[in-house]
Amino acid sequence: MLGKTAGGLFWMFRYLERSENTARLIETGFRIALTHPGGDEWQSVLQTAAAAEAYAAEHGAIEQAKVIDFLLRGKSNPSSVLNCIANARQNARLVRTSITREVWEAVNDTYMRAKEVFARPVRDRDLPEVLAMIRQQAALVRGELHGSMLRNDVFDFARLGTFLERADNTARILDVKYYVLLPSVTQVGSSLDNVQWETILRAVSGKRAYAWLNQGQITPMGIADFLIFDPRMPRGLRYSMTKIRSNLAMLENSYTDRHPCHETAERLDRRLQTGQISEVFDEGLHEFLTEFLSDIGQLGREIETDYRFHG
Repeated sequence: MLGKTAGGLFWMFRYLERSENTARLIETGFRIALTHPGGDEWQSVLQTAAAAEAYAAEHGAIEQAKVIDFLLRGKSNPSSVLNCIANARQNARLVRTSITREVWEAVNDTYMRAKEVFARPVRDRDLPEVLAMIRQQAALVRGELHGSMLRNDVFDFARLGTFLERADNTARILDVKYYVLLPSVTQVGSSLDNVQWETILRAVSGKRAYAWLNQGQITPMGIADFLIFDPRMPRGLRYSMTKIRSNLAMLENSYTDRHPCHETAERLDRRLQTGQISEVFDEGLHEFLTEFLSDIGQLGREIETDYRFHG
């Protein structure tokens, strides 16, 4: 496969995943704002989305309506939902001959619906329905990928994009919650703290699964363990890294060639297989997540270089 095609597939699914993750972040901020009025939840959401500087340059003071609009459809925000979906569609056009008609039509439909919905600012009363639509459209594209694509290198690059973006996003959500949202250590373990952690579980569709495993006992350490180390949690770090390592192994077998990205992925996967949440909290959750984000960023760059996305 040409590196340009591999890169198009990789970024097509990174952008789709990012659009859904941004929608989940907005929902998280919206829910926290209802229980924590006057807090810095929107600053936290902007930081998680790596959009704080761009927002400040354009709007200055943080206002809920402006933050939501900037994250959903801001033209100057490269990671806005609308821009991500448009970029995913552009990459889908680039790799049109490598994907099935079903996948192309799902991506194109997602773009057309987003373009219509975001033609004007979204009202607060319509926000839950719009955010649900974004999640559903992303799920539709993934469903068509799984239901119609061969399990070959095309599939592997698509999955790599999905799980790299997902691991990055879950780590950012955890880091911002623990490092930014809590005004002081006196609130750790309080009812407010637990409500905020529960909101984070909702953001990654993990509330019910966590309750099944823990009889509903919500603790920061328990939730962090669930999102970092549990191999059954599909938006968790360990699950995502296992999938990344698996798809890279498939590419290694297909091309009979091994690269630095394989070594990095295996190292990260081993760390998540053997790590303990007590050790993470002893060392510092923020420090652990900062290192993970740096490593996952390095892995993404290595994949781009090793498979010659840029020719």
